[in-house]
Amino acid sequence: MDPFDAGAGGILRQPKAVWATAGASVVAFMGIGLVDPILPSIAKGLDASAGQVSLLFTSYFLITALAMLVTGFVSSRIGGRKTLLLGLAFVVVFAGLAGTSDTVGQLVDYRAGWGLGNALFVSTALAVIVGAAAGGSAAAILLYESALGLGMACGPLLGALLGDASWRYPFFGTAFLMAIGFLCITVFLKEQPKPARKTSLLDPIRALGHGGLASAAVSAFFYNYTFFTVLAFTPFVLNMTPYKSGAVFFAWGVLLAVFSVLVAPRMQRRIGSLKVLGGSLVLLAADVLVLGYGNHTAAIVCTILSGAFIGVNNTVYTELALGVSDAPRPVASAGYNFVRWFAAAAAPYFAPKIEEWTDVHVPFVVAAVTALLGAVVVVVRRRALTHEAEELEPQHASEDSVTVFAN
Repeated sequence: MDPFDAGAGGILRQPKAVWATAGASVVAFMGIGLVDPILPSIAKGLDASAGQVSLLFTSYFLITALAMLVTGFVSSRIGGRKTLLLGLAFVVVFAGLAGTSDTVGQLVDYRAGWGLGNALFVSTALAVIVGAAAGGSAAAILLYESALGLGMACGPLLGALLGDASWRYPFFGTAFLMAIGFLCITVFLKEQPKPARKTSLLDPIRALGHGGLASAAVSAFFYNYTFFTVLAFTPFVLNMTPYKSGAVFFAWGVLLAVFSVLVAPRMQRRIGSLKVLGGSLVLLAADVLVLGYGNHTAAIVCTILSGAFIGVNNTVYTELALGVSDAPRPVASAGYNFVRWFAAAAAPYFAPKIEEWTDVHVPFVVAAVTALLGAVVVVVRRRALTHEAEELEPQHASEDSVTVFAN
């Protein structure tokens, strides 16, 4: 069945509960890149350094990483609907408080609370959408993928549009949109059955005892350092107005979405996942080197182009993480993300520090090296990674893709 078919079960014929959850998912994914175009404005408004402002990403993703051990534990006990509402409530409160911050320390703390809420929400949203969807999971999964891509692309754009007037407005705007999502889910989504087996806090850690899953997580750790050097440090290098910076990262997000959903699966079928991943990581390393050493135009082009490599990598890592071990998918996903999100927390902290110790080029050299280290892990551990998601049914691969990225 064509998931775009407007008939029963098609993507356009879903219950209101599915649309409510998908809409809130768009806003949740916006939150990742929302602050990109306004980082220099925040630094100016709060009289803070680039390193201090970059901690907005560090606190957000550090809490996200730790929350991977908690989200399954919570949702398996209180149910998906209550977990979604709890996550949305956290985002509404802490995004709103972020807009009232008088110091960068307050903003970093509020951003951490926002990260906890977002982790609770996005780690549960896919399962809720699939469970509430009409006519099977294919259309629901495609809808969620679309929400993910739209959120990643539009987050910087929303940040630019609202942030041009004041850096505080994007935070208030997010709180307002998430409050609408909270009300919609409250009204339209009924509670779904709880999982038959409750997840313990240590299950994701135990899953990492599998060599293949641990290898995928370590390689993704190095890759994520590169990814979030681009996302969190590049806005200071570009030094553009919120509108122009937002346009750059909007184009970046569009490439990320297109290559993740449409291009990567075709490349995998043609040449294999490990070759695609290794090649994409090497190209990403070259891209960030040019970004760091090229002129301003080259930096803009390479920032946008990095979205293509990041989109490919996200999809392939997803399939590796969930296809390589026999752990339940939510548990394998949580263990994998517990490791890789620590790099997302580390890169925004260390990149400005490295610039202070050396110069503006060296953070990109480090990012290129970490991308290459990710490729080395793939090559060295290729035997452990050969039982991968290439063997999955296409529908399952799609489902896993959004599960791991969301978690």
